[in-house]
Amino acid sequence: MSKMKVLIVSDTHGREDNFIKAIRQLGPFDRVIHCGDVEGQEFELRELAGCPMDIVAGNNDYFSMLPREQEFMLGKYRVWLTHGHNYLVYMGNETIMREACGRDIDIVMYGHTHKPVITKGRDVIAINPGSLSLPRQNGHVPSCIVMEIDEDEEVSFEIVYLE
Repeated sequence: MSKMKVLIVSDTHGREDNFIKAIRQLGPFDRVIHCGDVEGQEFELRELAGCPMDIVAGNNDYFSMLPREQEFMLGKYRVWLTHGHNYLVYMGNETIMREACGRDIDIVMYGHTHKPVITKGRDVIAINPGSLSLPRQNGHVPSCIVMEIDEDEEVSFEIVYLE
């Protein structure tokens, strides 16, 4: 397999300025993944991404035709993409990680909390890119995650803060 570079974002809430900044500063990407709460901008964001893009509906995507969840392969990794609001993520990511293990998932990607997280468990990795528009972690700096899969299919994740 050749190398793969993936941008993971969430909770843009109808604002595209930091999405554009992330694409320009950190790209190019082979794929972009959005963990929900696009608020009607899925078409604009797909156009701006410049590569294949996966998006799920978040709790603020009221009338969206986007899927609520998706499962797919990235390299050798089975990925589950969900916004996370149905899995008690405000209380921590134990519930969503347990659900991911039950689904035989390697990596679960979620949003909703607006706080970036990378948790490497024994059987599953849980990642939350935070929010590009309304960050809630200390410092309130917009964040995303850059995921890379190398030639040996080893995966790495980096939380990136946009200034």
